[in-house]
Amino acid sequence: MTTVYPLVFRIGSFEITGFGIAMMLGFVVGGWLIALELRRRRWNEEYGADMIVAAVIGGVLGAKLWYVALTQDMGALLSRGGLVWYGGFLGGLAAVVLNGWRRGVPIRITAELSAPALAGAYAIGRIGCFVVGDDYGRPTDLPWAVKFPQGLPPSTAGNLANLFGIPVPTGTDPSTVLAVHPTQLYEVAIMLGVFMVLWRWRLGTRPFGWLFGAYLMFAGTERFLVEVLRAKDDRVLGVFTIAQATSLLVVITGLVVVNRLARAANPAPGAYLTKAPS
Repeated sequence: MTTVYPLVFRIGSFEITGFGIAMMLGFVVGGWLIALELRRRRWNEEYGADMIVAAVIGGVLGAKLWYVALTQDMGALLSRGGLVWYGGFLGGLAAVVLNGWRRGVPIRITAELSAPALAGAYAIGRIGCFVVGDDYGRPTDLPWAVKFPQGLPPSTAGNLANLFGIPVPTGTDPSTVLAVHPTQLYEVAIMLGVFMVLWRWRLGTRPFGWLFGAYLMFAGTERFLVEVLRAKDDRVLGVFTIAQATSLLVVITGLVVVNRLARAANPAPGAYLTKAPS
């Protein structure tokens, strides 16, 4: 079993966590992937930078607002923590679509460009969760189980029982650090696989936007399954977590998109995408 302590870099009073680095790297890699696809199609590469700026602003705002809606903790709006993936996804998506609309880029093309980048960036972001001990799983004795003695929160018997309602062996000292499923790494592995599939599929002749529908199905299914092993207590609709309920909606949306666009005609890219680089 492995013990993981938070990855933090300090320069004087300035501090940056491994999550912050991973988040920044995820946006950079996502923008690079979009730029590669724009270049392949001989479209205006400036649109990649537009999309990433919009995604950063909308994503952070959406992640914060979703967290506040779940916890009623208004102080989280100004804190370094308090970020929820689905809130970030919806906020970033709304901002990117709005930016595309302002540029005259069809939403289906924007979605097509986003799909592989979203999968790759998400995988990188989950590495950040792992190195700070956030979003881990339930206790396990598997060989690859991980202890997070300084996680968010620490994976102690007391935290797992009191914060997440997870049964622990009778008589276990509440301060005992338990080994848990590294669900962050499960998501890294799965979403890297999804990225590779989408990156290959982008070379096909399917209508614009179909790839985004496929991404939604993959991402929703992955999150739904991993949630089974997560240390969480936000169960709704019986045994489902809020993220699982949301994931079901994401998968259904993906199915609808794939079905509706299977034989759709492609929209014209528009003047902004086809203009010569400045």
